[in-house]
Amino acid sequence: MKIESVISGVGSHLPARRVTNDDLAKIVETSDDWIRSRSGIGARHFAAEGEAVSDMGAAAARRAMAAAGVRPEDIGLIILATVTGDKTFPASAVYVQEKLAVPPCPAFDVSAACGGFIYALSIAHKFIAAGEVRHALVIGAEKLSCFLDWTDRATCVLFGDGAGAVVLSGETGTGRGVVGAHISADGRLAKHLYSDGGPSTTATVGKVRMNGKEVFRNAVENISNSVIEVARKSNVRLKDIDWFVPHQANIRIIEACAKRLDLDSEKIIVTIDRHANTSAASIPLALDAGIRDGRIKRGELLAFAALGGGLAWGAALVRY
Repeated sequence: MKIESVISGVGSHLPARRVTNDDLAKIVETSDDWIRSRSGIGARHFAAEGEAVSDMGAAAARRAMAAAGVRPEDIGLIILATVTGDKTFPASAVYVQEKLAVPPCPAFDVSAACGGFIYALSIAHKFIAAGEVRHALVIGAEKLSCFLDWTDRATCVLFGDGAGAVVLSGETGTGRGVVGAHISADGRLAKHLYSDGGPSTTATVGKVRMNGKEVFRNAVENISNSVIEVARKSNVRLKDIDWFVPHQANIRIIEACAKRLDLDSEKIIVTIDRHANTSAASIPLALDAGIRDGRIKRGELLAFAALGGGLAWGAALVRY
């Protein structure tokens, strides 16, 4: 019997410090109206100075494991999607593993920026479908505040910190789980969204750099096309999607994608107004929010989709 990759638990974590647009206006030449009109963002959370990505990822993972009813010794794989890891090496996933007291198992990071959670979910799904592990932790966690350029108001107001996690479990006969996934990237477009630093080039972390116009255009095209592609490969009709849970980069991108996919606005989970762009953490954060407030229910068909630096993008269909 086919092994299904079921989301058995979801959890999230947001740092205690909440920063509104008005707060940013005190240190950056901007305003609440300017930020909201261009992005839909009203506030974001910033991690404390000593709060690392592995701290946030572990906190979200604990909640996901509690929701799934699994113990540390049940976890057979940890994949952490992040571009703001604790150290250059080792992978921050091993620090999450240590903090959760998970016994030896594969633990590694995935660097696909805002598309990272989709990449990690796709990889974990294949591990489970192959029967190699029973329970996998898939985490998206970012501390983007650590490399924002506070002189560039076009980018520094867009990002926030946080983490979200899911436990993916191998089950049979439930009729639920990952229906399909599609991931891709085009390195020719990397120049439009990147960090201008790195260990082997500048020996620095660097700052976020973005060509907003090109990112917007590519995001709308590739996010919507990815959903269409995964639906086609999975023999699913777009009108059967119950909830669109997209990467929370810009409300206009989200609305443009929904229009291309002919999805009603009532079917979209939006958290960008509260969380801003949390990169790889945004989809699991939005998923957890939709579950906790009662909108997303068991058995419903969800569409995840994202595009980020690389440019890397992807989509997944999941029967929750």
